[in-house]
Amino acid sequence: MSRSLLAAAIALTLPSMAAAETLTLYTSQPNADAQQTVDAFMAANPDIDVEWVRDGTTKMMARVAAEIEAGAPQADVLLIADMVTLEGLAQAGQLAAYTSPEDAAYDASLYSAEGFYHSTKLITTGIVYNTGADMVPTSWADLAKPEMADLVAMPSPLYSGAALIHLATVTGTEGLGWGYYEGLAANNTRAEGGNGGTFKAVAAGEKPYGVLVDFLAIRAKAKGSPVEFVFPEEGVSYVTEPVAIMAGTKHMKAAEKFVDFLLSEAGQELVVDMGYIPARNGVASPEGFPSRDEITLMAFDPAKALADTDTNKARFAKVFDIQ
Repeated sequence: MSRSLLAAAIALTLPSMAAAETLTLYTSQPNADAQQTVDAFMAANPDIDVEWVRDGTTKMMARVAAEIEAGAPQADVLLIADMVTLEGLAQAGQLAAYTSPEDAAYDASLYSAEGFYHSTKLITTGIVYNTGADMVPTSWADLAKPEMADLVAMPSPLYSGAALIHLATVTGTEGLGWGYYEGLAANNTRAEGGNGGTFKAVAAGEKPYGVLVDFLAIRAKAKGSPVEFVFPEEGVSYVTEPVAIMAGTKHMKAAEKFVDFLLSEAGQELVVDMGYIPARNGVASPEGFPSRDEITLMAFDPAKALADTDTNKARFAKVFDIQ
């Protein structure tokens, strides 16, 4: 091939090589879930590449804060554990508002009214019990009954983000409130660590009952673990792994496409494939989980939960005599 023809061939390929836009995602998803999410999005949007960084929510938010402080935020999109975390960023003016056409398929409580964040799944907190337990609980109130003394384990809201959201939800629910937690404390309920420790205690029979996120119990039951999961009659608290766009991103259109994809039916089927309850109405839950219309979501206000965080932690520590 002559030099002129070679140059022409290179010139023809350069536009397509430069066409791919790069989106940077910061996420707290497990690595396998994050890779599956990115791969599916890029397959549906071959003109957009996604580079992703994964860490726990607390560490990821510290990284985001440090980058903002330095005046050099790196992320275009966030996919983080809970709405309270993103509510804080929204109030600080760090998120871009975006109204997705997919929002219509979601309960209004699952996305920011201003469009700052959008829920992508439901990870609910309910009751787990060992199949050897004497009683089958059906409500949150059951766990605070006198006969449950020394029998219940739960993750601590001083350690677990989901447990802190559960605390904010339950204490704001009529008929439960702080009196419920005082009843748990009086029963010598064990409140420590995260969901993993609670699950192990119940599965081993050390504590017959526990407060737990749904997928840990339901997946373990499918593998033969002697546990059952209950969606209490009062309803369940939940975290939703919302997605948000960072203010000032130079890739707004690509970021909007990422949000739309996660909220679309295809994106929600991906959530189901990963073994989580979809946030979108009309999408079937994974095997072993109830359908969306069978799950009662307790009322939850992310802005109030954010404002009450320190107060709730301090009061919980006092009620449970944690130094």
